[in-house]
Amino acid sequence: MNDVLPEDMALWRSFAAIVEAWLERWGYRAIRMPLVESTALFRRAIGESTDIVEKEMYSWRDELNAEELTLRPEGTASCVRAAIEHSLIYDGPKRLWYGGPMYRHERPQKGRYREFYQYGAEAFGFAGPDVDAELIVMCARLWPELGLTGIRLELNSIGSAEERARHRADLVKYLEAHEGKLDADAKRRLHSNPLRVLDSKNPAVREVAAKAPPLSGYLGEASLAHFEGLKKLLSAAGVEFTLNPRLVRGLDYYNLTVFEWITDALGAQGTVCGGGRYDGLAAQLGGKPAPGVGFAMGSDRLVALMKDSGNAPAAPRPDAYVVHQGDGTLEMAFVVADALRGAGHSVVMHAGGGSFKSQMKKADASGAWLALIVGEDEVRAGEISVKALRGAGDQQRIGRARVAEEFAAILKKVRA
Repeated sequence: MNDVLPEDMALWRSFAAIVEAWLERWGYRAIRMPLVESTALFRRAIGESTDIVEKEMYSWRDELNAEELTLRPEGTASCVRAAIEHSLIYDGPKRLWYGGPMYRHERPQKGRYREFYQYGAEAFGFAGPDVDAELIVMCARLWPELGLTGIRLELNSIGSAEERARHRADLVKYLEAHEGKLDADAKRRLHSNPLRVLDSKNPAVREVAAKAPPLSGYLGEASLAHFEGLKKLLSAAGVEFTLNPRLVRGLDYYNLTVFEWITDALGAQGTVCGGGRYDGLAAQLGGKPAPGVGFAMGSDRLVALMKDSGNAPAAPRPDAYVVHQGDGTLEMAFVVADALRGAGHSVVMHAGGGSFKSQMKKADASGAWLALIVGEDEVRAGEISVKALRGAGDQQRIGRARVAEEFAAILKKVRA
């Protein structure tokens, strides 16, 4: 799990501000779910034979309540559970978004941590391809806002559960006939989750998978029409995509549309956003049947791309650093700093004593625009000395009675 240090937090906060404003602009409303859920929720939603449930969840038994609990490994199941529990779609479809940490026990590497952050968007109650397209176009419009390039879209349809069942039977027969060429992971998945064999990164397995019967050949008229409608809308919006018949996603609840946004700039961890449609999940979790579609984006990976792109914002600098020395200066410094903060300015007040020279060095190192100097002379005169540390301007004094107004005027000049 990963610490984010102060020098990186400016970038994280900038990323969060852009993403959250973007989500709200598209009509998605915020929801917050607990970090801890019943283990049964994820077993039912994600699937017993997925890597997440088999190997990656942080689960334990709460002896106080005799409950099996899990740190959430993803957000969709929790969001659907909340929508069912609170009857969120009783009065019509809903667009929701959430953000926060998720937890999976996997090998850490660049862009992948055991505590990782995601933003997710979920749309409940919309059955047509228009909202699938909306979510994908949303992402296409976000990347330029983040200053990112080179992120490409891969798209597929995995049809309905019935269509996948027919395909699965033929796929298992094909893979069994080539079992000698499969690695241990593919053999383990052959009967439990054969679609994931098609997504293998092993070159030998990929060679076998390339000749497997394609799922597209099993799609019925309704599934094909949904996919064609989606492709037309994306083309109309000018969003380029690549059809990837091997794209299946790693969770059992998906149907019809699946998509991933991928970059080559992060090595093996190339997917920065993935999602799709999950029309059967609400009923699977005990609610009334309701169509759903959504995505989750990896904040850690996107922030890393922003940092590597050179578009990272500079760390915020204080408006002023207050230095003080002598009888009565600490009290006056406190009052002045408090008044300026009350007027909306960022002010750091020196603590720990020291000479004026040493304090001024710390003022300069803080990155502040201005140094406010409070000495015994200033206390007697009821004034504060102001020295520009950045920009242009001579040292001057401002009256304590009008400190906020006069300070604002000086700050505006040095920032110009």
